[in-house]
Amino acid sequence: MQTVLQPIQQKERTVIVDILRGWALLGVVLMNYVDHYYLGLDFKTFKPSLATNIMMTAGNIIFAAKSWTLLSFLFGYGFAVLLQNLKAKSMNPYAFFSRRMFWLLVLAAVNSAFFFGDILKDYAVMGMVLLLLSAFRARTTFIISLSLFLLVPAVSAWIVSLKIPGGLALMEGDMHLFASSNLLDVLWFGWLGTYKYEFLSPSYLVTVHVIMMGCFLLGVSAQKINFFNRLKENKKSLKKIFWLSLASAIFLMCLYMLTNAMKWTWFRYYNPMYLFLLSEMVFIASALSWLFIAGKLKRFFNSMQVIGKMTLTNYMTQNVLAVLLFSGFGLGLSLGGRIHYGYYLLFAFTIYVIQVYFSRWWLKRYHYGPVEWIWRQLSYAKRLPVKKVKEQEPLIETVHAPGIVV
Repeated sequence: MQTVLQPIQQKERTVIVDILRGWALLGVVLMNYVDHYYLGLDFKTFKPSLATNIMMTAGNIIFAAKSWTLLSFLFGYGFAVLLQNLKAKSMNPYAFFSRRMFWLLVLAAVNSAFFFGDILKDYAVMGMVLLLLSAFRARTTFIISLSLFLLVPAVSAWIVSLKIPGGLALMEGDMHLFASSNLLDVLWFGWLGTYKYEFLSPSYLVTVHVIMMGCFLLGVSAQKINFFNRLKENKKSLKKIFWLSLASAIFLMCLYMLTNAMKWTWFRYYNPMYLFLLSEMVFIASALSWLFIAGKLKRFFNSMQVIGKMTLTNYMTQNVLAVLLFSGFGLGLSLGGRIHYGYYLLFAFTIYVIQVYFSRWWLKRYHYGPVEWIWRQLSYAKRLPVKKVKEQEPLIETVHAPGIVV
């Protein structure tokens, strides 16, 4: 497949999309590292300290389930951008995406060995399903997305009623593999954990994928109306989304409190927990977008943008480093005498900050992150230049890749 190279045009770059990817990646590393804290934990006897409880609550409110849903939304948006460019060049999207998603699945297999909560495989498989739905107009994809979101509470309640064990509890018998000093045992734990945690857990296998597809289609809808490229023009709509999502989150939170206080049982049949989480995700994304077009927090957004351009590389690197920190092959910090919850957040945040500086250094010299470069070459079945030429305008593909992520 031939790709066209031309000098970068700043006006053609959707800066806010990279910023949102960068923000989502922060939540991903924080929550993924926290997952290692819960490995082998006896939840029946677990009593967190006040400090731990505060940090857990803050993480749940700000990041938990907001990061992977935001990245799923951005994957759908980037997917639609790439599809639009392929059609403009009269290229066959089915052949291209089949190859692209196959190689993403290969990368997912590698990543799953290092982290049992890999999400790349879901993108690879569901990306092909998304391709079948991408021909619909923006209004249709939005209606399908909204319908899936409204269906989720019923699906979630039904899954809970089945009382099938799931989650990290399924991995308790395999902790000896993670504690092993043999790298192959640790990697096998990642693959085995991925199978048990995600394929055998009905809440993940069903509920999460319904939500994910809804987020994909919402991102496709946003791209079809060119929402982010006309963000300033859409300022009024952005404000409406901000206030509506905030009001929805507050309403659902109050509804939860009232339901618990009155001991109502209707949550058994229709549990709106994920509607609350999705409302929070939209609120956070719209808040960041509003601050961006207002010209606020420029240094912060610059950092988010630079790390967001290398989302795939940084995501996979975070998981490799987690193995070196927490497994028996590495420092074994999650084994034996468990370290304090706060250290998991500290390690995650420190690695994230280092990745910001590394991404900035790397992108001054190269067009793409190393994993992005490998994936693009495999997708296009040709060698692509990666190193920037000095004293010349940098070159970039006119065909943009969809955003990744967890």
